[in-house]
Amino acid sequence: CAHYYLFAATPTGCWLEHVLAAVLDIDEKPSARNADALYDAILEKLARPAFRPRALYEQFNIEVLSTTDAASDSLEYHRALSDSSFKGRVIPTFRPDGVTDIAARAWPEEMDRLRAASGLAIHSYREFIAALEKRRAFFREMGATATDHGVNTPFTHRLSGQEAETIFQKALKGQVDANDARLFTAHMLMEMARMSVDDGLVMQIHPGAWRNHNRFIHERFGADKGADIPVHTEFTGNLRPLLEAYGNDPNFRLIVFTLDESTYARELAPLAGHYPAMRLGPPWWFHDSIHGMIRYRERVTETAGFYNTVGFNDDTRAFLSIPARHDLNRRVDANFLAGLVSRHILDMEQAREIARALAYDLARDGYKL
Repeated sequence: CAHYYLFAATPTGCWLEHVLAAVLDIDEKPSARNADALYDAILEKLARPAFRPRALYEQFNIEVLSTTDAASDSLEYHRALSDSSFKGRVIPTFRPDGVTDIAARAWPEEMDRLRAASGLAIHSYREFIAALEKRRAFFREMGATATDHGVNTPFTHRLSGQEAETIFQKALKGQVDANDARLFTAHMLMEMARMSVDDGLVMQIHPGAWRNHNRFIHERFGADKGADIPVHTEFTGNLRPLLEAYGNDPNFRLIVFTLDESTYARELAPLAGHYPAMRLGPPWWFHDSIHGMIRYRERVTETAGFYNTVGFNDDTRAFLSIPARHDLNRRVDANFLAGLVSRHILDMEQAREIARALAYDLARDGYKL
């Protein structure tokens, strides 16, 4: 705790202080002086029945908690929860990145897991697609309502069946180059959209992060150790093939996120305002913060309105911070709406309706919950 001061004015600092005060009933700021005492106090509270995960789920008034799961995941814990006395709703989300990124070092192992989970040999591109469709059906049976796709860029492109087969065979032999991987990922986004039209799963795209930027950290500790950096992202041209194919289809829903704030007003709000199938996800990751939320509303609303967004869904692995994130977002949105009322852009009745939609209705509708 000697370095706790480094979190001052950061989102992490806000979440930690909210968790300490509102969840753990601790009003002291962590420091080297009180670190041991705080540790003991937190440990003692977490041992109480009121701080068990299921009890906190109910205390936080959560209706739906969604996990992100690989295409090959057994979902055994979801099944165990559904078969238990727990009345909460915990659902999976289908994330096939491990098998659609054919350039990844772990792709062969991921493919072995997909073969085992699907029961298919997967010697061809056609079998690969069949395996993914089979797994999506399983996820839907387990309660999934959405898919998630983390990509470097939102580039979409339709390959012919033969082109896709050729690249897939090269991947099986470990012979793909960067262009093969780029084209295949772009094609698989098109395929995921096609499948979403068929099975109704909401499609999410999270692009624009340079993953594992610090090679030293990556080589020493592995992936996902905090060395991911936002990069410039282009949407208008990259998403056009997908939106031309499916953007007007009433059975398709696409939720797009960004780490490139410069695209809010220039690209994303106009796209979401035009294409019926597309909605904007809330501020994500680096911008899940007070000022990030304010910038989002200010840049998006005039073109996309409120109802082409999905309100707020927190993207956290820190379970205890869920109330803090929702509380902050609701305060930011309420403050934004109050400004519109004070300038006579909205009346009070409209503002109340929109506040509820942003806090609750848009997320339920956007994710088909």
